[in-house]
Amino acid sequence: MGDDLERLKQRIPLLDYLRKQNWIARPTGRASELVGLCPLHQETRPSFYVNTRKNVFYCHGCGKGGDLIRFVELSRSLSFRQSLAYLDPQTPVGDPSALLEQVAVFYQQQLEHHPEALRYLELRGLHDSALIRKLQIGYAPGGNLRGHLTAQGCSFDLLLRLGLIHPSGHDTFYQRVVFPCLQDGRIVNLYGRSSGAAFAHRFLPGSKGGLFAWESVSQHSGVILVEGLFDLAVLWQAGFSNTTCALGTHLTPAQLGQLSGQLGRRVYILFDQDENQAGQHASQSLALQLQQAGLTVATVSLPDGQDPNSYFVAGAQAADLTLLLQEAESR
Repeated sequence: MGDDLERLKQRIPLLDYLRKQNWIARPTGRASELVGLCPLHQETRPSFYVNTRKNVFYCHGCGKGGDLIRFVELSRSLSFRQSLAYLDPQTPVGDPSALLEQVAVFYQQQLEHHPEALRYLELRGLHDSALIRKLQIGYAPGGNLRGHLTAQGCSFDLLLRLGLIHPSGHDTFYQRVVFPCLQDGRIVNLYGRSSGAAFAHRFLPGSKGGLFAWESVSQHSGVILVEGLFDLAVLWQAGFSNTTCALGTHLTPAQLGQLSGQLGRRVYILFDQDENQAGQHASQSLALQLQQAGLTVATVSLPDGQDPNSYFVAGAQAADLTLLLQEAESR
């Protein structure tokens, strides 16, 4: 692996990669050193230095530094394994988890080339490109995944067994926006939301993992629990980074254990306000379950017929939701 990494970094010099990302630099006067504005954070004075001899970077503004792979990890919010797959699609796939990593990266690359998918995200109220990268959202146009992966040496049987393709050879995720589901830093499943007329929700066979993005949410003493990933995305975009998602209204024992892991945690249940009362009944049932587990619970009421995603698409602001959370606490 070490030799392969060195060959990869020699084949793709850091400076060449940065210039392809439109990074503009000037010499510093020191041999093999250039400086420019940092691509990793907003700044007005150049503090991002690249040493072409050592093939590394360092920013004196944000304190980030490293090699090409580290830059891709930081700039695209990818794991180490995903960064390798992004830089070198020919990287051998050794196990199902590694294959899912490669598929997720492939779909993220597809998103950049399909304006219809970006328009769909806009319609769902999601427009922050940095957040889209952070959530590792991709797009499956359909028709090209099998050819891409078999060219990397993946067998048809493996793709079929993981549920990535149908027995006919067609892509499982066809014209769908795709979110990776992680557990302990590894992708364990993919969720696809149809951007067309097909059945809205689709997962691969197997576990969906724990609460979504729990590694970053678990530090909060107050957690907002929503049903769907677009609900979570618009709340994160509005500044509510303490939001997680169970990918439905029912918690698995493992997810319940995650929420119960901090003594005194308050959970705000923010489910859909359905006309048939399904979301409201699910909120009440889950609230009782969480209270029995020793958690403090508040159920949040949205306007009739709204879910968190449509609430923000309709024009709600962060202050509006903050008021609803406060009202839920007082009940």
